[in-house]
Order: sequence, then C-alpha cells, then structure tokens
Amino acid sequence: MNKQETLEAQYSKILQEYMNNQSEQALYAAQQFSRTALEKKVPPEEVISLQKSAMQQLMPDLSPEVWHSFDILLEVMTAYGFAFREHQSLLDTQKELKNEMEIASNVQDTLLGTLVPTVDGLEIGALSVPAKQMNGDYYHFVHDGDHSVNVAIADVIGKGIPAALCMSMIKYAMDSLPEYRKDPSAVLESLNRVVEQNVDDSMFITMFYGMYELRSNILHFASAGHEPGFFYRYKDKEFLDLEARGLLLGVDKNAKYKRYEQTVEIGDMVILMSDGVTECRTDEGFIERETLISYINEYIELPPQEIVNKIFRDLERLQHFQLRDDFTIIILKRTK
Repeated sequence: MNKQETLEAQYSKILQEYMNNQSEQALYAAQQFSRTALEKKVPPEEVISLQKSAMQQLMPDLSPEVWHSFDILLEVMTAYGFAFREHQSLLDTQKELKNEMEIASNVQDTLLGTLVPTVDGLEIGALSVPAKQMNGDYYHFVHDGDHSVNVAIADVIGKGIPAALCMSMIKYAMDSLPEYRKDPSAVLESLNRVVEQNVDDSMFITMFYGMYELRSNILHFASAGHEPGFFYRYKDKEFLDLEARGLLLGVDKNAKYKRYEQTVEIGDMVILMSDGVTECRTDEGFIERETLISYINEYIELPPQEIVNKIFRDLERLQHFQLRDDFTIIILKRTK
C-alpha cells in the first residue's frame, strides 16, 4: 500500500467512525491525522481529495451537485495550498535568519566585549542594551595602570548587522592606536580616516572619547557629533552639559577635533549616553533632558552601577518595555 492509499484508508476510517457515532474519539483521531498530514507536508487540496474519495465510498448515492461542490472546494484549496506553502517557506527562511542573527549577536558580544575597570578612587557604572538583537551602540574602556582610564562610547547611524560590523571595525582600529590613547583628538582623527575610507557613504558614526587622568583628576575629551553628556558638580548639586563639538566620523577625512578638559572633584560625576537614552520616546513624544536629569537625580546617592540599572528600568517602563533605540549609559564618579 503506497502513501496515498494509506492516507485514504486512515481518513476513510476516521470519517466513517465519526459519521456513525459523532464520538470524541473520532475527533481526536482527526486531530492526530492533521498533525501527521502536516509532518508529511500533505497540501490542503490533497486533504479535500481524501474527503471526496471517502465520501464516494461511504455515500455513493449523493446528488451530482454535492460532488460538483467538492470540485469548487478543491480549486479554492489548491490556491490556498500554494499560498500556504509559500508562507511556510517564508517562516523557514525567517527561522534561519533568526538563528543566524543569534549567532551574529553572540559573535558581536565576544568581539566587542569590554571589562569595566576597577580603579581606586573612581567608581564606574555601565550598561548597554540593544533595541533588537544586534547592538548599534558600543562602549569601551582602557585602563592604563595608575595613570589613566580611557572611555569611548559610540553610536552607528544605522542598525542591524552592518552597524555591528562597523562597530567591530572601530574596536579593532582603536586597539591598533595605543600611542594615541592619551590624546582624544588624535584618536578621533585617526578613527575618522578609517571610517571615511572603509564605511559606506550612507553610514556615519558618532563617538565620544575621553581620557581620565587619575593623578590630576582631569577628564580630557573630544566628540565626533555624539550626544552631549552631563557633568554633575557635587559641590553645587547641579547638572551641566558636557558640551564638545565635532563632525561625525566618516563625513570628511580631514576633519579636526577639538580637545576639551573638565576637572573632576570628589563626588562629581561624568554621565555619558547614546541618543537611545536622551531620545527615549513616550506616548507624548521624546523626553526632555530636564526629565532625564530628574530621573538621575532621584538615584544620585547610589553607586554608579545601581544608578544606570535603575535609569534603564525607569525609561524602559516609560516606553512600555519596548525599546525603540539602542540604550547605552556610562557613569564615572570620583570617590576620593
């Protein structure tokens, strides 16, 4: 008995049982048959053919109109079957892409992973959460012994795998420039040339790069069009914009970046972020910087890592737990 004959026999038996008794057992058998048909990829129009064949055996005296109605149903289900198989093919493709994205995301975590340094007299909190699987934000720390802590935060204008690949290039370009780490301006100028030569014209990168001198407690920094951070002055209990002007990376290979300085006293904090934080969207629109400051101020006495965790929790709730952009925030606090 071939596959078709086996299916016809099974279906005919189930149909006859139900027509005789209308039992729950027959309905359960029909459900099991449906699962078997799906596993064997039996198209819907073939199931209609099984119904017609079984009915011809069980009720051969039905009027011709009934059999003609089966022909119409068969045509309808043939078209449906084509659409169904195309849908299944798309689902299979989507599943494959999802698996590939998960692998790419794990590779990204490995390639771009950075350790938050433990530094005497300086507490650091950092959190980066992608809106989707791949993160278009990036942050990186370099702890230069007892001399300095370097920090970079960047955001690719673009998402998905291209943004992730771009960030990987930035990371390795940074690793190849150790001699420039003490000069944020030189770092950005070097990275700008790399981006301009190697990245598609439609993709740009914003970046903040800072070097915190541990002996003088001075933050030297430069920015390539990145979201302005905050400087919290503990003595006055006030927040100031950490302004720094500079062209986005990849726009002009000859761009120059100005170096800025900020003295950091005990209790002061440097707060860096991506635009996924400052451009948090609610039902009423983007939140104001003053609103963000109020959230930070609520947790100002907590350690930096607790602050960034709580800020993320609050802003995530504000967006109904649907991040619309990658979220990255870093806080450096001088403790002594």
